[in-house]
This record gives sequence, structure tokens and C-alpha cells, in this order.
Amino acid sequence: MHQVYRITLDDALPILAAARAKAEEIGVRQTICVCDDGGHLLALHRLPGARLTGVEIAMAKAFTAAGHERATHKFNEPPNGPALPGNEAFGINLIHPGKFAIFVGGFPLEHAGQVVGAVGVSGGNGEQDKAVGAAALDAFAKHVAEQGL
Repeated sequence: MHQVYRITLDDALPILAAARAKAEEIGVRQTICVCDDGGHLLALHRLPGARLTGVEIAMAKAFTAAGHERATHKFNEPPNGPALPGNEAFGINLIHPGKFAIFVGGFPLEHAGQVVGAVGVSGGNGEQDKAVGAAALDAFAKHVAEQGL
């Protein structure tokens, strides 16, 4: 048996706030999703003017990062990204249609060696999504430290 950690809404809210602040700082209208370790939605914010499609995309990115325990952009990073044509996981995104994202914007949240949730960011280019994701990850680390966990 082992202990399982899982984030809650109280853990998600500071993550969401930090991601939103970063998106506003860099001037990008994004949608930000925080999910638990099972890929289930905990919190979502669609900034004013963000695309309607960003909701489902951010949710898919968070689902993928939580469920597959890796940042989504790692699926397509050359030369060995497993989802690239000719590599072992090419077509993996077809397994969970509409829920499995293999492009930048999904980031797992880790604590005590476990993935405890994830963040999905949609609406910017890859570098903007990564910047907002980094702010979310930093906020999570700060929140965990403040909780003494």
C-alpha cells in the first residue's frame, strides 16, 4: 500500500490566480484549467476575450498531463518525441478523442514523487503557454511550501 496525494479546489485556486496574473502580464487572453490526479476538472478560468475553443483544449491538456504524467509538449519534441511520426506512440492522441493533447500547454503538478494534478493552458503561442504554465507550477510549489507539506 502507498499514500496517495491529490490536490483540492483550495490548492487549485492559488495556481489559477498565478497563471491568470502571468497571462494578463504578458497580454494573452488564455484559458487555464486545473485538474486533479485523475484528470477531473477542479477549476477553470477563461479570461475575457479568450477563444471559446480554449476551454476544451485547456481541459484536454490538463487531462493528458495528469494521466500521462508528463508535460504535453514532450510528446512532440524532436527527435525522440514518442508521438512524432515513426515513433512508438504515433497516433496516441486518437485513443482518447478530444481529450488527449500532444502539443504545448499541459503541465503535471508533482508532490512527494507523485503527480497530484495538472494545469492546462490554451490561447497563446507555445512560449506564452509555457510561461503561464511555469507561473502555475511556481505558485503550486510556493503553496505546498506554505502549507508545510
